[in-house]
Amino acid sequence: MSSPVYQFGDFRLDFGAFDLLRKGYPVRVERKPMELLILLVSRPGQLVTRTEIAERLWSSEVFVDTEHGINTAVRKLRYLLQDDPENPQFIQTVTGLGYRFIAPVALVETESIALVSNSEAQEAFRSEDPERVDSEPPAKPASVASAGHRPLWIAIAGSVILIAALAPFVGSHPLVARMLQGNNVSPINSVAVLPLDNLSGDPNQEYFADGMTDELITMLAKDSRLRITSRTSVMRFKGTRRPLRDIAHDLGVDGILEGSVERSGSQVHMTLQLIRADTDTHLWAESYDRGNNEAPMLPDQAARQITGYLYKTSSVVPSGRYVNPDAHDAYLRGRFLFFAHRYEDAETYFQKAADMQSDYAPAWAGLGLCYGASTLDGLHDPRIAFPRQEETVTRALALDPSLSEAHIAMAGLMFLDRWDLIHADNEALRAIELDPREAEAYHLRARILVAAGRGQEAIAAQKQQMELDPFARPWGMADTYYNLRQYDAAISDARLRLENSPYDVRLNYYIARSLFDKGKYKEAADAYAQYYRASGSPQAASAIEHAYQTGGYRAMVLWQLHSLQKEARDHYVSPVDIAGLHAELGEREATLALLEEGIRQHAPRILWIQMEKRYDFLHSDPRYRAIVQRLGLPPAY
Repeated sequence: MSSPVYQFGDFRLDFGAFDLLRKGYPVRVERKPMELLILLVSRPGQLVTRTEIAERLWSSEVFVDTEHGINTAVRKLRYLLQDDPENPQFIQTVTGLGYRFIAPVALVETESIALVSNSEAQEAFRSEDPERVDSEPPAKPASVASAGHRPLWIAIAGSVILIAALAPFVGSHPLVARMLQGNNVSPINSVAVLPLDNLSGDPNQEYFADGMTDELITMLAKDSRLRITSRTSVMRFKGTRRPLRDIAHDLGVDGILEGSVERSGSQVHMTLQLIRADTDTHLWAESYDRGNNEAPMLPDQAARQITGYLYKTSSVVPSGRYVNPDAHDAYLRGRFLFFAHRYEDAETYFQKAADMQSDYAPAWAGLGLCYGASTLDGLHDPRIAFPRQEETVTRALALDPSLSEAHIAMAGLMFLDRWDLIHADNEALRAIELDPREAEAYHLRARILVAAGRGQEAIAAQKQQMELDPFARPWGMADTYYNLRQYDAAISDARLRLENSPYDVRLNYYIARSLFDKGKYKEAADAYAQYYRASGSPQAASAIEHAYQTGGYRAMVLWQLHSLQKEARDHYVSPVDIAGLHAELGEREATLALLEEGIRQHAPRILWIQMEKRYDFLHSDPRYRAIVQRLGLPPAY
């Protein structure tokens, strides 16, 4: 027996050994992508149709969505070959038909393959690469098979000899035992739902694919037996070409659910497949074709089928509520914009959804969350936003008291506008009770507990949020430590999380603030400059550096103050933000006047003034103490 070895670019592919080398180093390839690569390389320059690929790679399997399987295999190959689909060097897509291997291919040599001895087989099982053990030998490529057909008895005899050679070891090697005793495989307890591919060909439909992903995550999370990775954690892998096993390892999950969605005219087509991460095994797959009117129920139906497959029964309870498909579409657009922090645009679509279906509770809750988040970020005047938030959240809860998001929005309103820490905490706890995996509720509760002076509880709550969703607010832990004046912990945590979230500007902000409060002004100035660069303001970064070089930290604060006052001429700026800069300059009268204005406006950030070191010089002032008393906060002076 002989095995052809082909060279293309920096790669060498050994058909018989199922090996791919790049510059002499092995490249780890999963089974299906390897089989596809062998098929393509065996027919260089020729069109290999998607039908041929499906028949060659999946003909013996019970059911797999081959369309999505082919897309996945091609994507993985391109990642491994570092091939750009827009300017391919190896694999060319022939739209609507299949693929062509376009790189020059040279037959390097023909390797001799001997029958496997017992000792060689045992050594192979000691290999550190589990793919080699789990992989089945690829189908014989057409070009190789054409050299001569082997009689069936030879193939059978070879299989018998190989099985006999391996027989002494199958009981002892865990991977082989797992293959032979499928019922003993450990169950799937955790799943990451990768962002669904948008196959519509229209980038304006990304919101729909992301929205369906989000709703599928939400529905699956309703089964308490299954741990589902958060939306923000999986969205990092949108469009990625990394192998599924690597993604699963990063997310710490047993299974990956991937798929695609396509909306064309009045029809929606969605495909899903559940893959066991450690073996790259397809466990379950389904394809759905629905009219637009049925699209809102697709995530519900899919979640019940998936959990039913995993546990024989599903605890995901269908909502039973009718959802207007146009309202649902507007809601998905709103969610897409909300997660992009485009709150005003999100409000428009949430309002549109609510206008289309007045009893659609998630739309009203979305509006409430938008008003609260944008006001906390200083984008809305609280005198306008909070009354709107109260109206929308009250309506959402009246329509659906079991909606966790509505209780989160109500907790924010009770805390930020009414300064009612007890009821705010109760609402946050109610949201957690309804959905224990809703990370946002833990984060809000941590902020409430910080203001209430319950530091250790705040740290515990924020740690729970970070465990559930570390990428939603990478700065959350640093924020908590900073407000509790644990500056070294804040700096350490922020720097650590910058490794995985290098573009999160708030991490740089908390590093700068912590260094400033520690009195390390030069380092703080450098951190502020980095903060502005990360925010896309290189001119501001240069201005900060120049101000510090010419006038020290006071000049730097003055530049920030003048910049903020200039902004306030064009749009709303919280008086508390301006008060903080006057406080750093030691300007008592201006600081107190602005804090009193913050009280009148119910500017949210006033709730944390006791946590910030820059206000310490006011602690003995009766006007400052009156502000704290009016807020209903326990005194920290």
